[in-house]
Amino acid sequence: MKISVRNKCSDFNTYRAARVKSLFNAESGCNFSHDAELNIDDNDWQIGLIVGPSGSGKTSIARNIWGGTKIYNLYEGWRNDRPIVDDILVEGSLDDVTANLAAVGLGDVPAWLRPFNVLSNGQQFRAGLARLLCEKPELSIVDEFTSVVDRQIAKIGAQAFSKSFKRGSGSKVILISCHYDIIDWLEPDWVYDTATGEFARGRLWRRPKFDLQIWKVNQSYWKHFKPHYYLDLPMPVAAECFIGTVNDELVCHVVVCPVFQGRLYRATRLVVMPEWQGAGVGTKFLEWVCEYHLQGNGRCNKKYKTMFHTSHPQLIGYLKRSKKWALKSQQLFGGDKLRSVAAMKRSNSKTGSRTGNGAGYGGHFRAVQGFKYIGAQNA
Repeated sequence: MKISVRNKCSDFNTYRAARVKSLFNAESGCNFSHDAELNIDDNDWQIGLIVGPSGSGKTSIARNIWGGTKIYNLYEGWRNDRPIVDDILVEGSLDDVTANLAAVGLGDVPAWLRPFNVLSNGQQFRAGLARLLCEKPELSIVDEFTSVVDRQIAKIGAQAFSKSFKRGSGSKVILISCHYDIIDWLEPDWVYDTATGEFARGRLWRRPKFDLQIWKVNQSYWKHFKPHYYLDLPMPVAAECFIGTVNDELVCHVVVCPVFQGRLYRATRLVVMPEWQGAGVGTKFLEWVCEYHLQGNGRCNKKYKTMFHTSHPQLIGYLKRSKKWALKSQQLFGGDKLRSVAAMKRSNSKTGSRTGNGAGYGGHFRAVQGFKYIGAQNA
């Protein structure tokens, strides 16, 4: 496919325009041309990337590929009087909405309950990607892809979007960006560089690897993760805390407490920092900690399996598919919260603790599912 871009505007002859032409020996600023040859006629692809510096013709080339296809704006069309869960796929399924929000790395549940205009730049970027995944246009063009977000969020967000988009039907998207650092994370089917005129296609890009370091720590680290956790409950009795770091940056957190009367451990408070959500690091981290306990490295060196409960749709989907986990319980509604509060108060009175009074489990509509980690040997 040959693309010829010929952009023209008025040739101004004002005093300032004439002076600039004289000073910089510029005859005219009204014409722009660019010729590109893209080997994409077979349509056997899903994600294309046009990358290059600003003003190099990226958007014009993308428009010409599909004859004027409208640019999909991730940031337009949002309402300020409703949360984003009510503003995506309004006539569709809530499960699809939450699954796609989680799939692109917007796993902060409280953020789902806020309107688009109060979200951070990174959250807005991911919400826009989730809306695109839900709407599933056959052909779409996304301009300024990752341009307004932190580079870490840009790379992880590109990876999360790519994985989710390629799992869908035969839709196609052309992404436009001035940033080269997302290419390996995105793993596109083809890339055209407007700066060099080079076109590349095939499996030429591999997602970068990173080294996750896991540490057993005290409870002081929880304050960094707590703002991203959707429940407000006291720390479990006899809890041991684990964190994951990449290059000394806090990435993830989980707590494990003994339930020895049931010959089990229980994992809770799994949190992945927003800039790392969508990278798949949370499940790998959780499984490492569970395997650590299964091998007898936990409290009292018991070789017990670990239970983990969640209502997060994306995480539930992964755990159900994994051979390392066995589904043990499903509960559509939460338990009686008043009964839970009373039980926790009785427990606190016996131990003399004053923390957590008034807190309790239940009283919600979360579809909580319980899984038991049965070991890496089953994978």
